[in-house]
Amino acid sequence: MADSASSTKPYLLRALYEWCVDNGFTPYISVVVDAATRVPAEHVRNGEIVLNIGPLAANRLKMGNETIELAARFGGVARELSIPVRQVAAIYARENGHGMSFEIARGKTAWEASGEAAAQPPAAPEPPGPPQGGGKPTLRVVK
Repeated sequence: MADSASSTKPYLLRALYEWCVDNGFTPYISVVVDAATRVPAEHVRNGEIVLNIGPLAANRLKMGNETIELAARFGGVARELSIPVRQVAAIYARENGHGMSFEIARGKTAWEASGEAAAQPPAAPEPPGPPQGGGKPTLRVVK
């Protein structure tokens, strides 16, 4: 296979999307947000966002080889989204979790790159709580 071959990722995303829809499942994608990702920032958690891209939630969905574009409503407000395919970490069916995950090359945030993250002292470990009742069960003879 030639090195110039295009990535299989966009094709796999489209195939799994179709599989979800054909089987009556709701396709979700997990996206690692970067500067090129246009999504509602207020819904991003820990640098990631999970989006319902099913036919009932996504309008004008275009799954290209480089970007996924769609319109979706957030709190009743229509928003235009643009997601680089390289930033999609997973696609799966909401109902059963079946799908596929992808490795994403994460860049350092400005805070991590500054070295401040490494300079922070490690947090003190939390003291152990009371012992849980787990462990090996014991039997007792009752007369």
